[in-house]
Amino acid sequence: MRIVSLFAGLLLTGYFTYGQNLVGFNSKEIQKYMKENRLDMNVEKVTNNRFKYLKYSNNSDSQTLLFFFTNDSICKSVRLICDQRIKAEKVKEFDSIYKKIGKNRWIENRNGKNYHIEIREEEWSSIVTIEPYK
Repeated sequence: MRIVSLFAGLLLTGYFTYGQNLVGFNSKEIQKYMKENRLDMNVEKVTNNRFKYLKYSNNSDSQTLLFFFTNDSICKSVRLICDQRIKAEKVKEFDSIYKKIGKNRWIENRNGKNYHIEIREEEWSSIVTIEPYK
């Protein structure tokens, strides 16, 4: 059922929507989603003894997508690190699919749960974080 909901959401928000909230999905579901829908992103092998995550980056290295997992391999947050020049299109995209709650901040309500989406500006990049609303 979760996969059906994911694909229905994709149809509503468009094929190239990169703000897709995959928090709550398991590792296998995310890998399948990325393989089928994000052909521009390549999985990178990472080893980390402190926490579990999947790392994807595009061919030009202008975007890195990280999925952080619980010990049970359930996604607890998503982080996209991208070039500053992409920020304006991310804001426009998020304004169209999420409810704005402040400058560079949005909220999504999915299946009765709220998720916080935020863009933070760093010196050389923009960092998008999606996580459960606290």
